[in-house]
Amino acid sequence: MNRGSAATPDHVVIVGAGLAGLSAALHLAGAGVQVSVVEQAPWVGGRAPLTERTGRSGAYRLDTGPTVLTEIPLLAGCFAAVGERLEDWVELHRLDPAYQARFADGSALDLVTDRARMRSAVETFAGPAEAAGYDRFAGHVERLYEVVMPHFIDHNIDGLVSLLQPDLARVARLGGFGRLGPLVASFFQDERLRRAFSFQALYAGVSPARALGLFAVITAMDLGHGVSYPAGGMHAVPAAMTAAARAHGVSISLGERVERVAPRHGGGHRVHTDARALTADAVVLTAEPECSLALLGRTPRKRVVRSPSCVLLAAGVRGRVPGAAHHRIHFGHAWDEVFDDLADGRLMRDPSFLVSVPTRTDPSLAPAGCDVLYALFPAPSLDSGRSPVDWDRIRPLYRDQLLRHLATAGYGDLDIEVEELITPHDWKRRGLPAGTPFSAAHTFTQSGPFRQPSVVAPGVVLAGSGTTPGVGVPMVLISGRLAAERLVGASPS
Repeated sequence: MNRGSAATPDHVVIVGAGLAGLSAALHLAGAGVQVSVVEQAPWVGGRAPLTERTGRSGAYRLDTGPTVLTEIPLLAGCFAAVGERLEDWVELHRLDPAYQARFADGSALDLVTDRARMRSAVETFAGPAEAAGYDRFAGHVERLYEVVMPHFIDHNIDGLVSLLQPDLARVARLGGFGRLGPLVASFFQDERLRRAFSFQALYAGVSPARALGLFAVITAMDLGHGVSYPAGGMHAVPAAMTAAARAHGVSISLGERVERVAPRHGGGHRVHTDARALTADAVVLTAEPECSLALLGRTPRKRVVRSPSCVLLAAGVRGRVPGAAHHRIHFGHAWDEVFDDLADGRLMRDPSFLVSVPTRTDPSLAPAGCDVLYALFPAPSLDSGRSPVDWDRIRPLYRDQLLRHLATAGYGDLDIEVEELITPHDWKRRGLPAGTPFSAAHTFTQSGPFRQPSVVAPGVVLAGSGTTPGVGVPMVLISGRLAAERLVGASPS
């Protein structure tokens, strides 16, 4: 492993108090390093903020970032780095089912973690041949995970040479370098099941038809290892990480914008904010790579292909939303055509979308007898297609269309008391290039050793979605730990 600094630093400044920055802070603090975190927003959490709104019925707590939490051992490792137990800081609830898949023909399938129950559900849903296919599929993706996770995701990569190992051939034999769509189709004849076990590629910013087969590990994370939800909402995770970090000496400053990072004569760096200048032996930058490189006075070497964006409605609803599942995936009649629309910069004509009702797990997020509903509709990024969508103009029209899709999906006429509606233009205003919160797409040339390298200068390391290993809560937590390891080395296992 190449470190970003020749010697173990005494003081590290981390720019950004999102999940990547907080992960890096805990791992560095656990290694005995003095850590200062500087965040321009007045809150912690980065892309996992919390919005509190009061309606006629009372107070609602709305998450406006990620809603799916998997790979709990990775989160536990952040707390363990400073000698703490995750369960002393965050109360987690295991979701059962992890998701409910709802299809355009009116059928539905609960996606559960228990393999025997899932096999039985598939048999009832589509017959014994498909159940046998599920058995083979579940074993296959777990074997793929066992190779890909330790050697290609949870590991600092230093170019192609670092991947030239025997496990590379094993990934190839398991179909990891083919396409995800055909890989999943080799186990299932039923088109509904193919969608239910491949939609997770969207978390990596690519369609199942284009995603590498190795991204089946995301399905292993969701359905093999389970989905959880923290009491108090997803923002409870960065809030707890912040409290643990501060308890172990990490300084976290909010509402302070970093303007530039410059090398210091004699070694180290000066981190200039709008309020002061900090001296650091090393720096971890967690913004999107082009934003981080701009702080160094540099620009990216190549154009980045962005993931699709999304429109997010987070709403406080008077009364109870129909349905019992926490997470629901609604599939339209179209599938491949949906991804063509996104790639060409068009709105989805027949959308598939995610609905979460977190009050099914934590009723305290809403007043008594009310619900919180989160609806995520994929949308093109602002740099896809020839004519970007004018979101400011169509915002009210799209909101009406979104609500019509929800009504058609069985949610009826929602009595919305409070809401946050976030479009790609809003994501861009929050500083996310091309208006997408999903960073660079995980195409072949933007994955693994071809993704933005984490070491960008001596003693300057990147973390977050735009660098390795990539997009998603587990990946971002890993990126923070890997950034720390670049500076202080890996902890003994």
